[in-house]
Amino acid sequence: MFCGRVRHCFAPVICLIIQYMTDGGIGLFALVVYKTKPALVKDLADGKITISLPNGELLKVRERDIELIHPGPLKDLSGIEQAQGVTEAAIREVWELLLAEGGSPFSLKELTELVFSEYSPHNAWAAFCLLTNGLYFCGNPAAIICRQQDEVASEEKKREEKQKEAGEREFFLTRLKNRGKPPLQSKLLPEDARFMQDVEALALGKSSKSRTMKELGLGETPEDAHALLLDVGFWTTLNNPHPARFGLSLTAAKCSPGPFAREERRDMGDLAAFAIDNPWSNDPDDAVSIEITSPGQIIVYVHVADPAASIAPDDPAEKEARDRGATLYLPEGSFSMLSGEFLPVFALGLADASPALTFKITLDENTKIIDTEIFPSMVKVRRLSYEDADKLLDGFVSGNAEDISVLRSLQDVAQRNLARRSACGAVNIDLPEAYISVKDGNPVIQPLEQYKSSSLVRECMLLAGEGLCFWAAKNGAAAFPYASQEAGDLPQEVLPGMAGSYQLRRCMKPRILSTKPGSHAGLGLQAYTQVTSPLRRYSDLLAHMQIRAILYGAQPLSTEELAMRLGAGEAAAMAASQAERASRLHWTYVYLCGKIDSQWDAVALEKKGNRWVFMIPALSLETQVPLRKNIFPNESVKLILKAVNIPKGEAVFTALE
Repeated sequence: MFCGRVRHCFAPVICLIIQYMTDGGIGLFALVVYKTKPALVKDLADGKITISLPNGELLKVRERDIELIHPGPLKDLSGIEQAQGVTEAAIREVWELLLAEGGSPFSLKELTELVFSEYSPHNAWAAFCLLTNGLYFCGNPAAIICRQQDEVASEEKKREEKQKEAGEREFFLTRLKNRGKPPLQSKLLPEDARFMQDVEALALGKSSKSRTMKELGLGETPEDAHALLLDVGFWTTLNNPHPARFGLSLTAAKCSPGPFAREERRDMGDLAAFAIDNPWSNDPDDAVSIEITSPGQIIVYVHVADPAASIAPDDPAEKEARDRGATLYLPEGSFSMLSGEFLPVFALGLADASPALTFKITLDENTKIIDTEIFPSMVKVRRLSYEDADKLLDGFVSGNAEDISVLRSLQDVAQRNLARRSACGAVNIDLPEAYISVKDGNPVIQPLEQYKSSSLVRECMLLAGEGLCFWAAKNGAAAFPYASQEAGDLPQEVLPGMAGSYQLRRCMKPRILSTKPGSHAGLGLQAYTQVTSPLRRYSDLLAHMQIRAILYGAQPLSTEELAMRLGAGEAAAMAASQAERASRLHWTYVYLCGKIDSQWDAVALEKKGNRWVFMIPALSLETQVPLRKNIFPNESVKLILKAVNIPKGEAVFTALE
């Protein structure tokens, strides 16, 4: 009877306890951990757990998202994360004691009582922090175990090294923030190199973030990283970051030529052939010849290096060339698309006789193509610079009369072909160019002269590209890498001189590579493709592989296969072109660094607001300068160099008024 009344009296209390307890034993006002942070249970209504975080935020969570640290009751979380005043020696003593007892698992409550004497919420959280610290203990609050002595010793060593590293890094950051100021400790030290690696990676485009730049309060951009590297002397102006930013390799191609194709080659040794190029070129891949067969009919021969004789689709060398897209020409050196082993075999004029793929293009008197034949050949090539070729053309030096006659006949064809293309709407742009090289760490800028022989070579190369389109149409439906260009929105009246060329260039639309032929408005041609530089351009090599497949009855690449290779090669070639352009500007600004207050002759191209766009012919550099006085396009103006910022790629000029 008594027992029944007791049970009846306590029934409401038992229900109340059940109401404020979860099945796992977490009750109201208990201290729990949520995502490594302390939290206070505020409500258990409707099967939901509401917790309060140290910042006062209330969250509804599942029981599995939290873990009990102390059953409470805990009024609030104030002071919960404050240190409890126990010494490291006391903690180590507890660890050694527990380890000596055999290392059996124990609870968070037991650890709290051993370390802090009392199992209170604040002490329990401090004990939990000892667990998560991981030096002496590991496991979970229900089953904690002691780490072994060798593990603790190893971890202590790691932490000491990390702490030392953190101190050295803090010292490094302090010195960088005080760079340029006394004392001498503000300078960069040799051992600081490890802290600059992330800055260098950002400057080279290998990373988009830098911890060092962020901690210094600097912008996390390649330009800002470049500026810091120069400022502290980790880099010099000789460091060119642009190839790396475009993901390009500055190592030589490695794949050797495959077996040389055994085939009959037509002997062209009796025909004078000239490879005309800049004097610094070391990979000549085209040469020209001419033959007058009858009045009103001319045959132009364009002999092209024939590396496809030892390269087939998917060969290692073909894949390597595809990945590179083109030979990378930088002021500091060139990096070939094909390995150096190809040059002695296939570059024209490096041996007494060279294997070639010859384009025999028959023209009428207006240079319209009548027929094109393509065949493997052996040619004897004489190498000439543009300057030497011009001297022969103009009779400034004595030479073989037959050679001079050949060059003059080719020049005549070139002039007529230019006239034909111009009549068909070709756009001729003539802006200054410069050759930039680096010798012993010093950039050298050499303005390129306009040679008649360079026009001769250009027109012959265009005839070869046009001739291939003629030949491809005649020999079936095999796909080729055609180049086309839509007509630009040209001005009704084009200014003369440089200003006019600048107008035209701004109107030009981008070139398009495709597996189908199309008109090339810029060249004034109905169909065109590049085919004369297979040692330098992957798309040309691709065209050669298609030609050879047709010549020998093999299966050419399908349109889909060609398009895939062409797309990959063109993406790589575009990156190389962008890196070349950025690198030329980099070295131009390096060159100008030592020429502050120097004067430069410039030509006015176009007015933009209160600024004029100028061309500095000696540098082949365009720049914008504010100008108060009235001038006209093509007018000459003296500019004064005032500042150079290499990382930003800027040179500031003012006009001498």
